[in-house]
Amino acid sequence: MPPSKQELYLKELQNFCWENGFNPEPMRTERLAYFAQLVADKNKSVNLVSRKDVDSIIENHVFLSAYITQYIPEKTIKFLDIGTGGGFPGIPIAIMRPDMRGVLADSTGKKIEAVKDFIDKLKLSNVAAENSRVESPEFIEQHRGTFDLIVSRGTVPLIILFRYSLPLVKDKAYIMAMKGGKLEEEFKKAEIKYKSYIKKSTIYELYYKPTNIRNKKGKKLVLIELIK
Repeated sequence: MPPSKQELYLKELQNFCWENGFNPEPMRTERLAYFAQLVADKNKSVNLVSRKDVDSIIENHVFLSAYITQYIPEKTIKFLDIGTGGGFPGIPIAIMRPDMRGVLADSTGKKIEAVKDFIDKLKLSNVAAENSRVESPEFIEQHRGTFDLIVSRGTVPLIILFRYSLPLVKDKAYIMAMKGGKLEEEFKKAEIKYKSYIKKSTIYELYYKPTNIRNKKGKKLVLIELIK
């Protein structure tokens, strides 16, 4: 009997973790593999990740979203995932960090319905999904000043991410953004406008074995410490 999709995902994920000295608890790795299967199955009817990318769901989405939890600053309790899409990086963070609580927000209803289903099937009690625009007065009113970590993947420029984040974060908080490509210009614009709020900023190169040893894929993690 051939291995199931989930078993194949688990093996691939274990290989990436082992190669990079990253050692999640086995139960967490199994949940991450199950999550990958849920996303891949749902992706046939709802576009959660690009169709051509679904074959690389472990490397490009699940592994990386779990891997960045190593960079989460200590004593962060509550996070907001802005533009979560199919639950990235919010669901892997929730699996890896059951001590944290999170809100996964996206303005696309179909995506949030899928994410709610994933949360339910994964039995995650530490996160909730909301079909909202984080810049809306209603969302700000509900969540003003409650998060100490904002996470986001990709598409939102840093200057916009700052604007979205500031009403929603505590007096001391962090922005953690997964980005690709050249960041210098984007970072410079954000820094000029929001310099007074930036206590410290670091850009990490997200290289990993065996497929991105010298970060030829240009994956980066921006970590910004905010002070209001």
